[in-house]
Amino acid sequence: MERLGHWRLVGAPRPGRAERLGRLVGLRVLRIPGLRRVLVVAGSTDRLRDLLARPASLHPTRRAIVVVAYWRAPRRGWSSGIGPLEHLRRHRVALPGRGRGTALVTVRLSRPAQLREVLRAALPALAPERPLPAPAGPNLTSQATLPAYLPVGGTVLLGELVDNPDIRSYDVLLRGAGSGDEGAGVLPYAVRWQASRHGLQAPGAAPAVLVDARRINPRGRRPDCYQPDAPRVRLDFAAQTRRPGPGSYPLAGPGLTAPVLATLRQTAVVDCPQVPDAEPVAVAALLVQIAMTGAVLAVPTLPERVAGLIAPELRALLTAPVPQAGTLALEARSVRQRRAALRGHAGAFVLPRLTSAVFPPLRPVPSVSAILSTRRPERLPEAVRMLVGQTYPELEIVLCLHGVELPEPVRATLADSGRPYEIVRVPGSASFGAALGAATGRARGSLVSKFDDDDSYAAEHVWDLVLARHYSGATLVGKGSEFVHLETRGVTLRRPSGTAESDCEVVAGGTILIARGDLEAAGGWRPVPRSVDLGLLDRVRRDGGGIYRTHPLGYVYHRRATGHTWDPGQDYFLDSASAYWPGLPAEVLGEVETAPGRPAPDQRTGSATARPDRS
Repeated sequence: MERLGHWRLVGAPRPGRAERLGRLVGLRVLRIPGLRRVLVVAGSTDRLRDLLARPASLHPTRRAIVVVAYWRAPRRGWSSGIGPLEHLRRHRVALPGRGRGTALVTVRLSRPAQLREVLRAALPALAPERPLPAPAGPNLTSQATLPAYLPVGGTVLLGELVDNPDIRSYDVLLRGAGSGDEGAGVLPYAVRWQASRHGLQAPGAAPAVLVDARRINPRGRRPDCYQPDAPRVRLDFAAQTRRPGPGSYPLAGPGLTAPVLATLRQTAVVDCPQVPDAEPVAVAALLVQIAMTGAVLAVPTLPERVAGLIAPELRALLTAPVPQAGTLALEARSVRQRRAALRGHAGAFVLPRLTSAVFPPLRPVPSVSAILSTRRPERLPEAVRMLVGQTYPELEIVLCLHGVELPEPVRATLADSGRPYEIVRVPGSASFGAALGAATGRARGSLVSKFDDDDSYAAEHVWDLVLARHYSGATLVGKGSEFVHLETRGVTLRRPSGTAESDCEVVAGGTILIARGDLEAAGGWRPVPRSVDLGLLDRVRRDGGGIYRTHPLGYVYHRRATGHTWDPGQDYFLDSASAYWPGLPAEVLGEVETAPGRPAPDQRTGSATARPDRS
C-alpha cells in the first residue's frame, strides 16, 4: 500500500490582511548557542500556540523574548499579567496602546526551564487562559514524546523517571511505543499509556484520537461563512513525495496550523471525496480537527479503520448529506458537528473518561449548577422542563422561589428528574441580585449558569457553554440574544447581537456561565433590583476576566406584551431584524436540519415569511 505523506486544501479563499501579515512573519525560534537565550517571533497568538506542539518548545532557556507581530486585545482595555513561572527573576509585558499591533513578553530566569514552560506563563498575558475547574484530577506527563494534544498544563519529561517516597511521582504517563516497562504497581506512576502524535493506546482499550481544543476550535469563525456564496474547499490526500506541492502539510505533523485555521474560519464546507485507508490515526485526527473548527465536512464514505477511530456521534454527521435548504440549516449542522467533535475528542473531556478505570471517583466533566430565580410560578412548569431536559450529565438544578410558592406539579417533576436539586426561598422584598446570591450560596457545582424563566433553551445549551468555557479560556461565557420571539405576533426574528465565537464585553444575561470561584472572587452578584447581569459583567471586566460569546443557537429571547423591566418596544427589534420565521424554528431549538420542501429564510436578502405587521 502506498504510504501517505501530505494533505492540502484545494480552492482556499484569499487570506485577509491580518492573516497575510501573519503568514509573512510565520513562526521563528532563534537560539543563541551557549547562552541559553531564545527569541520567538510569531505572526499571531495562534502561531505561538502552534509552537507548543513542536520539538523546539522543549529547548532549555534562561532568557526568552516572545514577539507577536499582530496581536489583538480580547476586548477594549483588556490586560493581564504572565502566569506562574518558577525561578522567575524579571519579566516585562508590552502591549500596543490601541489594542492591536505588536506585543512583547520578555522573561529572565535564575535557572533554565523548557521554552514550553515559558510559553505557558507568557500566554495568559496575551489571551484569556482559565482552565476548566475540577475538584480533583490527575497530573498528565509525557516522557520523551510530544503529542499534539498535550494541554498547556501538561508537562514533558526529557530525562529518566524519578521516584518520590512521599507521593506518586506521575499519575498518568504518556510514553512512545517500545519504551520499556509495562503496567504500574511499584513504578512511580499510576498508569502508563502508549502515546503517538495524535492519539493514545490504553491497555485493553481501542486507540483514542485526541485534540487540544485550546489550539483547535471554532474561535473566530466568520458569521458570513454560512451564506450560499461562502467559500467551499476540497481536502486532498497525496502519496509520499520528495517535493510536496505548494500549500501541502505533512500528515505526520501536528495537524491544523494557524494558516489553515484562518482559512477554515471563512470556509462553509470542506469536501472530502476520498478518504484513504492508510495511516488511519493521522487521517482520523485531521478530520476531527477540521470538524472542531466548525467548517462543515462532507465525507461520502469512511474506511472502516478510520471510522472506528471517530466518535459515533461525529461519524454519523460526517457521512450525512450536507444541508442545502438555507443558511440556518447549514449553521445548525456546523454547531452539531463541532459539538460532537469536542465532546468525543477534546483531551479535557476524553482523558478523564479514559482514566475512570484507574480513578473511578473522578468526574469526566465539571459539575454545573443551573440557577433559576423566579417570581412567576405560572412559568415554572415549562422552565423546569427545559432544565430537566438538558443533556449535560453533571447538572444540579437550583430553584430560587422569590416570594412565591412551589407548585406541586413542579415539585413532582423535580423529584422524578433523577437530577440533584435544591429549593431556595427568599422573601419577595429581597432584590433580584440578593436572590441570585442566596441561590449561588446553596449551589454545589464547580460552574454556575443563570437561566431565565421566560426564555427558551435547547437540550444541548449547557453543553455548549461548558465547551466554550474550555476552548476560549474566558472567565465568563454566554450567548447573544440573536434570536428573539415576539409572542404577540407569533414570529421569531434574527437580529445582530455581536460577533459569535469571539471575545466580547456583553452576553445575554440568561446564558451566563462562570466558575463559582471566579464569581465569588469578582464580588458575586450585586444586590440590585435590575440589570443584575450587567453588574456581574462589569465586575468580571474590572477583575481582569475575559468574556466570550459562543454561537447563538439553542437560546431564544422572548418578548411578551408586558412584564419586562426593559421595554424599548417591539419596533426596536423589528427594525434591526434580518430574517423572520413563523413560530420557533426547529433549527434554533433542536438543531435539526430543514426538511425537504420547507421554506428557509435567506438572511441576506429576505425571509421565509412576510415582514410582521407592526400594528
